[in-house]
Amino acid sequence: MEKIWSLRLIRLAAVFGVIGTVIGSSMSGSMDYGLRPIHAHILLAGWLSVFAWGIFYKVYRVRSSLLVNIHGWTAVLGSIGLTSGMWFYNLNPFNFNDAFVLVYFIIGGTLLLISFILFLVVTFFIEDK
Repeated sequence: MEKIWSLRLIRLAAVFGVIGTVIGSSMSGSMDYGLRPIHAHILLAGWLSVFAWGIFYKVYRVRSSLLVNIHGWTAVLGSIGLTSGMWFYNLNPFNFNDAFVLVYFIIGGTLLLISFILFLVVTFFIEDK
Protein backbone atom coordinates (compact mmCIF):
# COMPACT_ATOMS: atom_id res chain seq x y z
CA MET A 1 0.00 0.00 0.00
CA GLU A 2 2.83 2.40 0.83
CA LYS A 3 4.35 1.95 -2.62
CA ILE A 4 1.08 2.97 -4.29
CA TRP A 5 0.62 6.01 -2.06
CA SER A 6 4.26 7.01 -2.40
CA LEU A 7 3.95 7.32 -6.16
CA ARG A 8 0.52 9.00 -6.02
CA LEU A 9 1.72 11.61 -3.55
CA ILE A 10 4.97 12.30 -5.38
CA ARG A 11 3.10 12.75 -8.69
CA LEU A 12 0.60 15.09 -7.04
CA ALA A 13 3.50 17.02 -5.48
CA ALA A 14 5.06 17.38 -8.94
CA VAL A 15 1.80 18.87 -10.25
CA PHE A 16 1.74 21.31 -7.33
CA GLY A 17 5.39 22.15 -7.96
CA VAL A 18 4.72 23.05 -11.58
CA ILE A 19 1.62 25.11 -10.72
CA GLY A 20 3.43 26.91 -7.90
CA THR A 21 6.46 27.80 -10.00
CA VAL A 22 4.30 28.93 -12.93
CA ILE A 23 2.39 31.26 -10.58
CA GLY A 24 5.68 32.53 -9.13
CA SER A 25 7.12 33.06 -12.59
CA SER A 26 4.01 34.89 -13.73
CA MET A 27 4.02 37.14 -10.65
CA SER A 28 7.69 37.93 -11.17
CA GLY A 29 7.23 38.71 -14.85
CA SER A 30 4.21 40.94 -14.31
CA MET A 31 5.52 42.51 -11.07
CA ASP A 32 2.06 41.79 -9.59
CA TYR A 33 2.46 39.85 -6.35
CA GLY A 34 -1.22 39.53 -5.51
CA LEU A 35 -1.11 35.73 -5.65
CA ARG A 36 1.71 35.42 -3.07
CA PRO A 37 -0.41 33.63 -0.43
CA ILE A 38 -1.76 31.15 -2.97
CA HIS A 39 1.71 30.62 -4.47
CA ALA A 40 3.18 30.00 -1.00
CA HIS A 41 0.48 27.54 0.04
CA ILE A 42 0.68 25.62 -3.23
CA LEU A 43 4.43 25.20 -2.76
CA LEU A 44 4.35 24.48 0.99
CA ALA A 45 1.15 22.47 1.44
CA GLY A 46 1.08 21.06 -2.08
CA TRP A 47 4.65 20.54 -3.17
CA LEU A 48 6.70 20.23 0.02
CA SER A 49 4.33 18.43 2.40
CA VAL A 50 2.85 16.06 -0.15
CA PHE A 51 6.33 15.23 -1.50
CA ALA A 52 7.63 14.56 2.02
CA TRP A 53 4.72 12.20 2.70
CA GLY A 54 5.42 10.39 -0.57
CA ILE A 55 9.08 9.92 0.36
CA PHE A 56 8.08 8.72 3.85
CA TYR A 57 5.90 6.00 2.32
CA LYS A 58 8.75 5.02 -0.02
CA VAL A 59 11.13 4.58 2.92
CA TYR A 60 8.89 3.11 5.65
CA ARG A 61 6.37 0.31 5.94
CA VAL A 62 3.32 1.05 8.06
CA ARG A 63 1.50 -1.64 10.06
CA SER A 64 -1.95 -0.34 9.13
CA SER A 65 -2.87 -0.11 5.45
CA LEU A 66 -6.21 1.45 6.44
CA LEU A 67 -4.36 4.28 8.17
CA VAL A 68 -2.18 4.77 5.09
CA ASN A 69 -5.28 4.92 2.86
CA ILE A 70 -7.10 7.38 5.08
CA HIS A 71 -4.03 9.59 5.37
CA GLY A 72 -3.44 9.41 1.61
CA TRP A 73 -6.97 10.46 0.72
CA THR A 74 -7.08 13.26 3.28
CA ALA A 75 -3.69 14.45 1.98
CA VAL A 76 -4.93 14.54 -1.62
CA LEU A 77 -8.33 16.07 -0.89
CA GLY A 78 -7.00 18.47 1.72
CA SER A 79 -4.07 19.81 -0.29
CA ILE A 80 -6.22 20.29 -3.39
CA GLY A 81 -9.14 21.64 -1.36
CA LEU A 82 -7.09 24.15 0.62
CA THR A 83 -5.14 25.53 -2.32
CA SER A 84 -8.03 25.68 -4.77
CA GLY A 85 -10.30 27.02 -2.02
CA MET A 86 -7.78 29.76 -1.33
CA TRP A 87 -7.73 30.59 -5.04
CA PHE A 88 -11.55 30.66 -5.18
CA TYR A 89 -11.71 32.75 -2.01
CA ASN A 90 -9.22 35.35 -3.22
CA LEU A 91 -10.11 35.56 -6.91
CA ASN A 92 -13.46 33.74 -7.38
CA PRO A 93 -12.72 33.25 -11.11
CA PHE A 94 -15.94 31.27 -11.70
CA ASN A 95 -18.18 33.64 -9.73
CA PHE A 96 -19.20 30.95 -7.23
CA ASN A 97 -21.56 31.81 -4.41
CA ASP A 98 -19.59 33.33 -1.51
CA ALA A 99 -21.01 30.89 1.03
CA PHE A 100 -20.01 27.93 -1.17
CA VAL A 101 -16.49 29.29 -1.56
CA LEU A 102 -16.09 29.82 2.17
CA VAL A 103 -17.36 26.33 3.05
CA TYR A 104 -15.20 24.74 0.32
CA PHE A 105 -12.12 26.60 1.63
CA ILE A 106 -12.86 25.59 5.24
CA ILE A 107 -13.45 21.93 4.33
CA GLY A 108 -10.21 21.80 2.32
CA GLY A 109 -8.22 23.33 5.16
CA THR A 110 -9.83 21.04 7.72
CA LEU A 111 -9.06 17.95 5.64
CA LEU A 112 -5.44 19.06 5.35
CA LEU A 113 -5.27 19.60 9.11
CA ILE A 114 -6.67 16.10 9.64
CA SER A 115 -4.08 14.79 7.19
CA PHE A 116 -1.24 16.33 9.20
CA ILE A 117 -2.62 14.83 12.42
CA LEU A 118 -3.03 11.43 10.77
CA PHE A 119 0.54 11.61 9.51
CA LEU A 120 1.72 12.14 13.06
CA VAL A 121 -0.20 9.00 14.06
CA VAL A 122 1.19 7.06 11.06
CA THR A 123 4.75 7.74 12.20
CA PHE A 124 4.07 5.68 15.35
CA PHE A 125 2.91 2.66 13.34
CA ILE A 126 5.98 1.95 11.26
CA GLU A 127 7.39 -1.57 11.12
CA ASP A 128 10.83 -2.27 12.50
CA LYS A 129 13.33 -3.31 9.88
